[in-house]
Amino acid sequence: MARFQSSGRNCIAPNWPGRDLPIEDLRRRHPDKALGRLTLTQVVEHFCSLIKALPQKPIAIGHSMGGLIVQILLQRELVLAGVAIDPAPPVGVLVGSWSLLKSNWQHITPFKATDQPIEMTFRRFQYTFMNGLPLEEQRAAYSRYVVPESRGVPRESLRTKVDFGKQRAPLLIIAGSSDHIVPAKLNRLNYAKYLRSPQSITDYREFQGRTHFIIGQNNWEQVADSVLGWLKERKL
Repeated sequence: MARFQSSGRNCIAPNWPGRDLPIEDLRRRHPDKALGRLTLTQVVEHFCSLIKALPQKPIAIGHSMGGLIVQILLQRELVLAGVAIDPAPPVGVLVGSWSLLKSNWQHITPFKATDQPIEMTFRRFQYTFMNGLPLEEQRAAYSRYVVPESRGVPRESLRTKVDFGKQRAPLLIIAGSSDHIVPAKLNRLNYAKYLRSPQSITDYREFQGRTHFIIGQNNWEQVADSVLGWLKERKL
């Protein structure tokens, strides 16, 4: 946010519903029944309400599941433009990938109740988010960011559809070449689907050596500046 604000942008970073507590409190609450009931629909409606209360349409930037939410906001014509970073795939965007299945299985497995929240282990975080990065960096990120999460949100995302042919505001999709949980080839397919709408602006950028931790990994500034550059190029 500081980097975007220094370029003259006004920024807000609202929390997901119920996630406005300190990380330590969110961890202590596990298993939180309210979190177990959280759905993607509730998260999307939460952001829709916030956006409608703003004085003008914002530019939405989202990572992972937030990237899918950006795609939904674009479809609903609520934002001026969207940047989806390693976005969770909507229906129709699927490729065979062992790393994709391995990374997501614990959240989407049918052998666990949907309303049972899940706490990601450090070992799985290493694989899904920070594969190949230094151990100290992995431990620091796990300690600072990882909290229990809803199984209902990712499961609902598997049924979420996007009208790829609908005319909409500009979209930039960003991928990391070393991402396990949302592999780059999945992002490339997502981008290709959007080319069904030739009247709409759709761009794609892929960063070599970047994992799913692309926006926190060392030299994250390169990614942020690429987004700022794209906004300038598209006169946004």
